[in-house]
Amino acid sequence: MSATGDSSIHLSPQADAPEGEEPPERLVAAIVEEDGDWSGCRLVEEAIQQAVAALARHPRLRSARGREAGVVLGSDALVRRLNKTYRGKDAPTNVLSFPYQRPPGAVADVGAYLGDVVLAAETISQEAAERGIEPRHHLQHLVVHGLLHLLGHDHDTDAAAEEMEGLETEVLATIGLADPYAVPAASR
Repeated sequence: MSATGDSSIHLSPQADAPEGEEPPERLVAAIVEEDGDWSGCRLVEEAIQQAVAALARHPRLRSARGREAGVVLGSDALVRRLNKTYRGKDAPTNVLSFPYQRPPGAVADVGAYLGDVVLAAETISQEAAERGIEPRHHLQHLVVHGLLHLLGHDHDTDAAAEEMEGLETEVLATIGLADPYAVPAASR
């Protein structure tokens, strides 16, 4: 991890295809280290790439293949500023998604760029501690959640939330993570 404000960019590696075969289309994530203390989350970039690859492999999320997204590692302060500016909410949150918007007057195209997912280090760490889960696993959940927003999914109705949460759970299960929406047995 680089120093705060370093804004380093790391592109997701492409897996080598067997000799003579074309590599499968992947969702490419450009990871930007912008701000925040991510030291409590081990192997951040590897965790993000694992979540991104799992999402792209999901049969119902084929529209992600061959596309690109930015994943910004930020702080609560950064996310709070963005949340206030773009959503009118003066508070940090764990993740914000900013779908790509074609500039006015630009030629319409489908384009490969989905947009950006911005993550808040302190909130993610605090939420993981409250839930008794690894920060890495919570990060992976929020990367998947944010990318689903970029792909047009939302949770603004009960039906849409159920659909989106189901996709998140299915994607995360492929990398060995439990359902993030399951109620712990002790809470029932």
